[in-house]
Amino acid sequence: MAENKSALASETEARDVAEAARESEWEHPSFVRELFLGRLRLDLIHPHPSVRDAAEEARAKPFMDKLRAFLERVDSEEIDRTGEIPEPLVQELRQMGAFGIKIPKEYGGLGLSQMSYIRAMQLVTSKDGSLVALLSAHQSIGLPQPLKLFGTDEQKKRFFPRLAKGAISAFALTEVDAGSDPANMRTSATLSPDGKHWIINGEKLWCTNGTRAELFVVMARTPDVEVNGKKKKQITAFIVDHTMPGVSVKHRCRFMGLKAIENGVINFENVKVPVDNVLWGVGKGLKLALITLNTGRLTLPASCAGVGKAMLQVMRTWGNERVQWGQPIGKHEAIARKIARCAADTFAMESVGELTCALYERGHYDIRLEAAIAKMWNTETGWRIVDDTLQMRGGRGYETAASLAARGEAPIPVERAMRDFRINLIFEGSSEIMRLFIAREAVDHHFKTAFALVDKNSTTSEKVAAAGRAAKFYPFWYIARWLGKGQVPAMYGEFGRLAKHLRFVERNTRHLGRSIFHAMVRFGPKLERRQLVLFRAVDIGADLFAMSAACVRARMLEKEGQKGAIELADYFCREARTRIEHTFSELFGVNDKAMNAVSRHVLAGEHTWIEQGIVGLMSGGVMRDGQALHDPGAKTVRREAAGVGD
Repeated sequence: MAENKSALASETEARDVAEAARESEWEHPSFVRELFLGRLRLDLIHPHPSVRDAAEEARAKPFMDKLRAFLERVDSEEIDRTGEIPEPLVQELRQMGAFGIKIPKEYGGLGLSQMSYIRAMQLVTSKDGSLVALLSAHQSIGLPQPLKLFGTDEQKKRFFPRLAKGAISAFALTEVDAGSDPANMRTSATLSPDGKHWIINGEKLWCTNGTRAELFVVMARTPDVEVNGKKKKQITAFIVDHTMPGVSVKHRCRFMGLKAIENGVINFENVKVPVDNVLWGVGKGLKLALITLNTGRLTLPASCAGVGKAMLQVMRTWGNERVQWGQPIGKHEAIARKIARCAADTFAMESVGELTCALYERGHYDIRLEAAIAKMWNTETGWRIVDDTLQMRGGRGYETAASLAARGEAPIPVERAMRDFRINLIFEGSSEIMRLFIAREAVDHHFKTAFALVDKNSTTSEKVAAAGRAAKFYPFWYIARWLGKGQVPAMYGEFGRLAKHLRFVERNTRHLGRSIFHAMVRFGPKLERRQLVLFRAVDIGADLFAMSAACVRARMLEKEGQKGAIELADYFCREARTRIEHTFSELFGVNDKAMNAVSRHVLAGEHTWIEQGIVGLMSGGVMRDGQALHDPGAKTVRREAAGVGD
């Protein structure tokens, strides 16, 4: 255990690696960044950026028609039962261009837009989680996206045609001790003596598509460099072909859901990779990964909206068909609330996802915060919808579709939907990591302005400079956080019945900006350890963003003749307002101190008495190399990876 701890990166080292990989500058505007600074910049998202391009939809229609017809023939229950996607299905996807949706036409791809892509993934998700994992892992974070963003012309000519034809790709980052904390990465790459190759050694865990991939984006540590007298870790991205000697699949992982996901442990032993296969540049791998994920995270929000729509269809049908106590269950308030919330939340999820994608496509806009919130908020909201649907269906929700069919009932796979959906709260950055990421970006302006004043490591000159910046920025900014459009009854009148909600958003945006500032004054440098305070601030910001997105989209749809959107946005905002007010009331966590004390005592073994009277999941039976993984009688356990895709 001691050896393992010494091998892991220190907290300072881990922070330094993460900070070095951040996009430190804000070259383009961001609605959410302004929101966390207490400023409602509605002009950045209203009028809603266009999501309907007639020419693009015409280009996409042949493919979308083929994809829909294909999905209608897919036996998802068989895929779930066997844990395999039949090769003929994969070949059909190749032939229709499903692996090259965004790849430019000149390289053999379909050349469709990001919006068309997420709509295709939404369609696939509504039918089969394993299929969408295969397609999205390849195109959202696999080689096509970083190649498009950072590849050289020569690399694009070499790899895009293969990818467009269906050469499946995978993104290899996570290791046993390196997930959200890349400073612990052990996979290494060293330059060969002749300078022509990088030699990669290491092992990657939970590599989605890895067991079927022809091409990998592999993150590896290259030799440290010295910056200002200090060693700095470098992580580099490499394009690795599965045919290169030394690449092997060590194990295929199996999970509670997504039974046919091609995910595994991939081993790299003395793999010789040409220097021409470095993506972007040596030492830029982690930044490449983060920038790629900004766009990659646009897929999950759309997928969640697709699941929400499928669950709403189930709720609506069952709410009318199932009669209890003399009337359809949908008319009972206990069920009516679930139905109404599902409809309103699905509308909001699609609003958040489409707005973020539209802002990305419009260009000259920084989506890093919007994409992170869309991923976090939609996955958590979608999970609640799936849970509500299963609860509404009762025993039929918990029963498998095959069992339902065997006894003559409609085989509605809510049970499979729940198993498949759960991973979304972990994929591409867990909810906790998303909140940490968002919180760091939310306070970025304050850090740059005044952090040196409270940082014990700051020099006198740095403190003086920070004092000057603070004196110039904070007096006017702080006063302005108390006064705004939200107090004016006539503001946002063009939004009709939604105007009151936007006035609420404006008032509470300023409230949030003040509250974050108050937290920094109150806790100083210790704020970074008050994660729950930061998380509550993030949750408020996420709900304010979702309210804004829903109102702006509803207004756009109303102009197009869809009057029902206003009702859905109105109800969603009513519920969101209640959440926001509640979260503000407990922002500073009156019970956080007690919570931390209990957790410390549990970890120290002071409450093991409460575990008595069980057999337990940790006891015996699970073996590796002839030895039990865990010994309940020991004071420590072997370090094991904690969760998928952390």
